[in-house]
Amino acid sequence: MNPFESTASLKMQGQYNSLNTHKYSVILPTYNERKNLPIIVWLLAKVFQEHQLAWEIIVVDDASPDGTQEVAQELARVYGEDKIVLKPRAGKLGLGTAYIHGLNFCTGDFVIIMDADFSHHPKFIPQFIRLQQACNLDIVTGTRYRSTSTPSLSETRPGGVHGWDLKRKLVSRGANFLAATVLNPGVSDLTGSFRLYRLSVLRHIITLTQSRGYVFQMEMMVRARALGYTVGEVPITFVDRIFGESKLGADEVVGYAKGVWSLFTSV
Repeated sequence: MNPFESTASLKMQGQYNSLNTHKYSVILPTYNERKNLPIIVWLLAKVFQEHQLAWEIIVVDDASPDGTQEVAQELARVYGEDKIVLKPRAGKLGLGTAYIHGLNFCTGDFVIIMDADFSHHPKFIPQFIRLQQACNLDIVTGTRYRSTSTPSLSETRPGGVHGWDLKRKLVSRGANFLAATVLNPGVSDLTGSFRLYRLSVLRHIITLTQSRGYVFQMEMMVRARALGYTVGEVPITFVDRIFGESKLGADEVVGYAKGVWSLFTSV
């Protein structure tokens, strides 16, 4: 039996009562993700196909030296160049600008941003879509720090983190607590990067966003709330990357703290 077709799995993922005519564009920023990319693409394709959703994946690679681009080109031959769209850049230019670059090539009316290293499992995407449709939301963001969705959605499970040591958990919790206290954004997981946006909403917010590093995710949510866009949250399980090394360093942590202060004084 296909585990994705079990009663428990279908309840968790969500079932649609009518044909969904929207198209979903996934932006995948990559750097040295040669081992991860084929599997995450396979998982994404499986979820979209099983739910009869129109889709495409925009791979934004920052000149990976490990052959990530060659793997993406092969995947385009397998799935079709209309499904896997490789849009490389000349060098490692940052996460925020990767989304901006990828957005230029999206043809869907909704955009999903996520990591390519299995930290974000595609199985949660149907829940994002179900919540968005049920409440007509502009943005749905995954959260590691809630046990239920907001607005309420049936059959959700508590969010969490697996594979992190105590230090990294404290850093993440501390970063979200700092931002929540200073900025009061009404979102429980500001540093997460697994989200669903209306295309028009993402284009609007991204033109106003000034941050380009890991602060980018936080600023997007803060500005979305300030602009009056509706935001929902779905609990997700975050799993530390399987292959490769984390790209979060001390400079990003310092930059995050500076970003919180900048947003406090400007938004």
